[in-house]
Parts: sequence; C-alpha cells; structure tokens
Amino acid sequence: MTKSLHTIAHTLFQPSQEIPDISISGIKLNSSQVKKGDLFIAISGTKLDGHDFIQDAIDSGANAVISNGRDVGELSVPQIKVANPRRATSIVSAEYYGHPTKDLTVIGITGTNGKTTTASIIYSILTQAGIKTAQLGTLGMIADGFEQNATLTTPDAISLQKTFSELRDADFSHIVMEVSSHALDQYRVADVDFNVAVFTNLTPEHLDYHATLESYYQAKAKLFRMLPLESTAIVNGSDSNGLRMAEETNAPTLTFSRSNETSIHYNDLTISISGISGKISAGNFSYTIQSSLMGEFNAENIIAAVSIAHALGVEKNDIEKGVAHCSVIPGRMESYSLSSGATAIIDYAHTPDAYEKVLGTLKEMLDDNSNLFVVFGAGGDRDSTKRPEMARISEIFSSHCFITPDNPRFEDPTQISNEIVSGFTGKTFSIYSSREEGLKQALKRATQNDIVAVLGKGREEYQDILGNKEFYSDLEIIRKYQ
Repeated sequence: MTKSLHTIAHTLFQPSQEIPDISISGIKLNSSQVKKGDLFIAISGTKLDGHDFIQDAIDSGANAVISNGRDVGELSVPQIKVANPRRATSIVSAEYYGHPTKDLTVIGITGTNGKTTTASIIYSILTQAGIKTAQLGTLGMIADGFEQNATLTTPDAISLQKTFSELRDADFSHIVMEVSSHALDQYRVADVDFNVAVFTNLTPEHLDYHATLESYYQAKAKLFRMLPLESTAIVNGSDSNGLRMAEETNAPTLTFSRSNETSIHYNDLTISISGISGKISAGNFSYTIQSSLMGEFNAENIIAAVSIAHALGVEKNDIEKGVAHCSVIPGRMESYSLSSGATAIIDYAHTPDAYEKVLGTLKEMLDDNSNLFVVFGAGGDRDSTKRPEMARISEIFSSHCFITPDNPRFEDPTQISNEIVSGFTGKTFSIYSSREEGLKQALKRATQNDIVAVLGKGREEYQDILGNKEFYSDLEIIRKYQ
C-alpha cells in the first residue's frame, strides 16, 4: 500500500516546512526493518534513541523522516520535525491505514488486574451472539483466520492500526482489547476510536516506569478522557479509583460492583470450589450466571464483562451462555491434576494484589491438613518495592515458598531473590537459581490434596535473561508430573 506523505502527515507540517509530495510505502520505528519507500520515525527509548539511526534508515531506503527536531545534520530526504514523535506515530499510522477503528466497535479494558479475563469473557459472549470479534492483549490476537502471536499487552501504534485494518477488511465488527498504562502514556492508542472503555481496578504496579501511583492513575485516566459523548465508560464502583475515573470522562458512565449500590450488581452470588453462580441485576434486566471460574476476583471480572455486553445490547441468552462457555483462560487459574493426587495451578499473578486474591482463593479450597506450596519470583528491571510484599502475602497463605528466577532481564537473579526473601518473617522458603529446579522440587514435595501455585509467568514460554529469550515453560514441566 502506497500513500503520499502529504496525505498521512498533513497535520504535522509547520507552516514554514516545504515537504515534497512523495510516496510512502510503509512506516517503521526500527531502522533495521526499513525498506525502500518507508517513512522512518525516530523515537527516543529507554535504552536507544532512534535519532542515532536516522542515517541507517536513509541508507536502507527511507523516503522521509519524522524527528523531534534534534540536530542530525543535513539529510538527503525530507524531515518533518515534531514536538512528540510518539504522538506523531499514532497520527500518521491511523491516516496511513485509513482510520480503521471508525468502522469497528472497539472495547478497551484497562486496570491493574483482570484485563485478560474480562476480555476473554466478553469475547466469549460476543462470539456466542454471532458477532465476529477479535481479542487483543497479553494472550496475543485471538481471531478466526489469524495466527495467535503473543506480543506486548498493547502493541505499538503502527502494528495496532495495521491489525485493525486487516480485521476490518476481514469483516470483523468488534474488537476487545487490553489497554496498558504504557500504551496510554506512549500514545499508542491515541487515535483509536473507542466505543466502550472499561476500568477494572488500580493497585501499585509499573512504578518503575510511572514512579508514583498517582502518575499510574493519570496514565489510565487518559483512556476515559479521550472518550467522545457517544461512547460508554464502565467502571468498577467498588474501587475508589473507579469512582474517580468516572469523573474523568464526558461519556455516559455505568458502574458495576458486587454490592447493590451501583447500577449493575449481584443480587445473589455464590462462590465455591466448583465455580461462581448468581444473578446480576442491570436496571430492569437480570442475568443468571453459572461459571466454572474460581474466586471473588473472577466474580468481579464476570460482572465487568456482563456490564459491557449489557451496554452493547447483547441478548440475555447469549450473555448467559457466553459466560458459561468461558471455562478456562490460558495462564489464569489453570488447574492440572498431578499423579501424586495434588493439583498444580498456573496463574499470571505478578502483583501483591493479585497474589492476595489468588492465594486467598486457593487457601479456601484446601483441606485442613493439606499444603499450599507457592513457586514464584519477580521480574528484573521492574518495580522492586513489590518484591518483599509478595513474599509477605505468600507467607500468610502458604506452607512453603519456592523462590525462583522470573524474567530477570538485566538484573542479577540473586539480588532479586534476596529482595524477595527480605519480606519473609520465618524460614518457610527455599531459594533456587533455576526456576525449573524450584518448580520440580515443589511438584515432588506435593502429595494427595496439596496445591502447588505457580505464579508470575502464566503460559509464557521463555525466560528473559540479559536481553535473550531462552525457552522455558512452567506448563511443560507440570505435564511431566501428571
């Protein structure tokens, strides 16, 4: 696909700039991926600065460059200087691909926890209703006819707009997507036309990036500030930040919670080892819920998804069947029976709040004389303040903890483990330099009716070590003990 530079970047031009009407055949952020005819956008990252690679992009055939105005010398191709190249990326990507989200119904889900499960449930509901729907997030893209490739929770603006364009052309009508705070802060979704925005909850996370909880909140709030009047905002009324988020938007707002003090709530709710059942009231509508998902937090995820479906006018029968059919979310409270009679649970939990919810639920499932073993670590180059807190919470609920590496990235795994164990008050833990060895020891130790909770990685199939992604799978190891 080829478009003129004037067509895709006309809003970026300064009055004094004279840009020739040249053709652009693609948009790239990585100079090593540039092909002849591409537009290269130079972005300053945390480790590398795209401005240092402008000449490389030109040598590879770039027809034009967008930069932040930094002096990079005379260039042999047109250069558009902007204040914010990240914002410019979103603008030109949407223009290049023809603003595809204007032709789609887009549901954006943001919050610290629950995004993937809520997205999976609403995807199940919409699919049950016969609506051609795609799901985008940490599980990759789930869409009939498309390959499911895991990527960032929310991809870069170019990849997003390209994906939306392909889905539109394949006659998809609805997109359910997770929207991360990083994506909002970095303008990746600035030119996405959201029809529904959903807020699940807010607890401390990504403070290595946002620095403060307030900054983290403000990043999330961008999603609600960008909503037009014809969109709908849906917020968790049991979270104080949810009520605050409702004040950030001019769009009509629906609130949900387990209590009956909000517009959408449970009239009846039973949570047990076998799952979740109850009735959800939404004005004059009532939805009967039966789900094999476990835990109070999943009851909250279910009502969030039902609120979305209700706002979209989905039929009652399709909502109820869609909830019932969504029985497993990959990497979220996945249960595996072991040959020892124990059970292994894989969950992506990687925040103190998620630990408390997951381990609290599993503790309630245990027999009085059974053990809960927890295998976990903490990601490197991420917020270190949560590490001892995760240990403190794990110690409350577990019989023993197995501390292992979990994507150490460029940090020393030993240092990460030391910071984790500083949160323990007793000696109910063991430290392993290999996650595989720590997991195997936990699985070997578990006997009849015990539970081994394997937290942090979910269905990830790698360990991120010094910039390299080495193959590793918790699930593959667990299956050897079934």
